[in-house]
Amino acid sequence: MYSFEPTEEQQSIIDTVRDFAKTEMRPKSMEADEKSDLPAGFLQKSWELGLAVAGIPEAYGGSGIERSAVTGALLAEELGYGDVAMGIATLAPALVAYPVVDYGTEEQKTKYLPLFTGSGFPKATAAVLEPTWDFDPTELTTIATKKDGGYVLSGKKCLVPLGSTAELFLIYARDGGPGYENVRAFFVPRSAAGLTVSEKEKNMGVKALDTVGLTLNDVKVPKEAVLGGDKGVNFERIMSYSRVALSSLAIGVSRAAMDHSITYAKERYAFGEPIGQRQAVAFMIADMALEIDAMRVMAWEAAWHLDKGETATKETFLMKMYSDKNALKVTDNAVQVMGGHGYIRENPVEGWLRHARGFTTFDGMALV
Repeated sequence: MYSFEPTEEQQSIIDTVRDFAKTEMRPKSMEADEKSDLPAGFLQKSWELGLAVAGIPEAYGGSGIERSAVTGALLAEELGYGDVAMGIATLAPALVAYPVVDYGTEEQKTKYLPLFTGSGFPKATAAVLEPTWDFDPTELTTIATKKDGGYVLSGKKCLVPLGSTAELFLIYARDGGPGYENVRAFFVPRSAAGLTVSEKEKNMGVKALDTVGLTLNDVKVPKEAVLGGDKGVNFERIMSYSRVALSSLAIGVSRAAMDHSITYAKERYAFGEPIGQRQAVAFMIADMALEIDAMRVMAWEAAWHLDKGETATKETFLMKMYSDKNALKVTDNAVQVMGGHGYIRENPVEGWLRHARGFTTFDGMALV
């Protein structure tokens, strides 16, 4: 069974990312949100951590560290504790690198993985989400049609992380009826005829994160652009890895909100005593702790199933539903603990609430 005690290597990663979150993320998060832009040099600093795609094999220039969804969950939680927008940006290279590691042909691994082993932050990202109110990853509206030995892609994508500067997109499209098994992934260069990249989207939360929309108007790609060739990818399993990443980011921002609430409840006096001594506040914070622990156990268990080689669709789906709901609940309660002060922009809890609200729509935006 899985252990609740991190290994020595996992604890080292936790400590490294926790320190990075403390020094490079949290102090700059509010300003980044106000400016709707990542801090200068942040992407390069996050890349130099060497953790986002540490699982690339040595044969392709990587570190060769064994990839683990549990370790990825621990990493993502600490990033979420620092800042959700910066956390998603830090994990963005994995959106392309890990599917190539898992499903790429030998030629694709040789061609694309070196993009993720250099000294500079890679300009590559993936596009899963679509601008529909009832988005379902098993019923993508972006369609791939076989033609002239290759494919023609048509459709729209949204919330593509770091899309403004990306030179390579991994675009998911459907080439058959509904179902994970009919989804393929295609390498599409920014210069492809028929591909239009929108201006940066204006979002309610994670405002510092650069996200764009894509319009594919009969974009022609050769058969070599299909990730995995004839075998394709296991999109169902990719989405399970994504849910673990997103749920762990949600745990991180929830933990940040709880810690801030505890500090405030101890220091804020009303009627001659700290407000934390009042049952209404104390019970609210206790409920935060309960939900965060439950979210974490579900995330670790789902990640453990993935590390065993299972697809873990049920486990990751239930985990994400629970974390989506309770990240919003925890951050909303943090605003409540602050009272009127929690509603003003100078207080980080209002930003955490806006970030948490987005997790129900962030499918496919992060991967571990």
